[in-house]
Amino acid sequence: MYLFPSTKRMTRCVLLVLLTACVGRAAAQPAASAQPPAPILEGYTADPSIRVFGDTYYLYPTSDKDQWQTTDFSVWSSKNLVDWKKERMILDVTKDLKWGKVEAWAPDAIARNGRYYFYFSAERKIGVATAASPTGPFVDALGAPLVTRTGKVNTNTIDPYPFIDDDGQAYLYFGNGNRIANVFKLKPDMVTLDGDPVEMRIHQFREGIVVFKRKGVYYFMWSIDDARSPNYRVGWGTATSPLGPVVAADKDFIVLQKNGPAVGTAHHSVVNVPGTDRWYVAYHRHAIPNGNGYTRETVLARMEFNADGSIRPMDPMTAPFKPGDVGEPLVDGKGLPDR
Repeated sequence: MYLFPSTKRMTRCVLLVLLTACVGRAAAQPAASAQPPAPILEGYTADPSIRVFGDTYYLYPTSDKDQWQTTDFSVWSSKNLVDWKKERMILDVTKDLKWGKVEAWAPDAIARNGRYYFYFSAERKIGVATAASPTGPFVDALGAPLVTRTGKVNTNTIDPYPFIDDDGQAYLYFGNGNRIANVFKLKPDMVTLDGDPVEMRIHQFREGIVVFKRKGVYYFMWSIDDARSPNYRVGWGTATSPLGPVVAADKDFIVLQKNGPAVGTAHHSVVNVPGTDRWYVAYHRHAIPNGNGYTRETVLARMEFNADGSIRPMDPMTAPFKPGDVGEPLVDGKGLPDR
């Protein structure tokens, strides 16, 4: 005949089981004392655009100032995504523009025909400047804005993102607010708009659109909420055309968001290590400690994909490289084989 154990013994057993389960769950979670990755650029920077030109990675961020009253752009370079060097200031809107003197925001750069094209916002208009080198200095190409909120443009003209498709057609995406982005085709000279803008309605879109192509699929990523909010975050979707429509992911739609002291984690860009299927995201967060929407820092994360092509969520508390890692050096414009 089975005899039930005493009440005291049962209590001890239950407590032991609960304690074991709790310890197991705690071990599976990041340690409470874990530190977020260190910023990769000196000073306060935001809205980073990351690109590869030749054997070098480049970062073009916003140079943070209070109330976003920024006036200049600089560029950093790296040979491996680990060690970053500030090259120079490449555009000072107070001196180099006739049409804008402040609110120098969210730039990006792209190469074509041996020249480099630098798209940027100033006074909530989009300009384009050119140079013979990715480190500039860049010269205003038009003496006037390339895009303003007039005519058929129906979103705020900030946060430009250039993209050149496999067929050579260039596009310029931009937008802020009301869940609408716009895109223009660009003529081959990269400084002339080709036709009317196309409206793109995107789920929860706020700003900071990013476009890239992987295995024949167009990926769109964007920032949600306000940059001053700790809950500033990144969503994503796909399309079969660079002009959309964009279908938001139905699983793991948010792929980058706050965790622990890392908050305001968005307004990112994406880089592929050439010749590989390895991808990285440069994004900003509120500076640690005591940062806010005007005091931010640039951070790097590894971006990975599931077998079905969906993007895996990224943890802003996880560093992309271990101490002493060689990073992602390039040889003849290609990354090292998988290792």
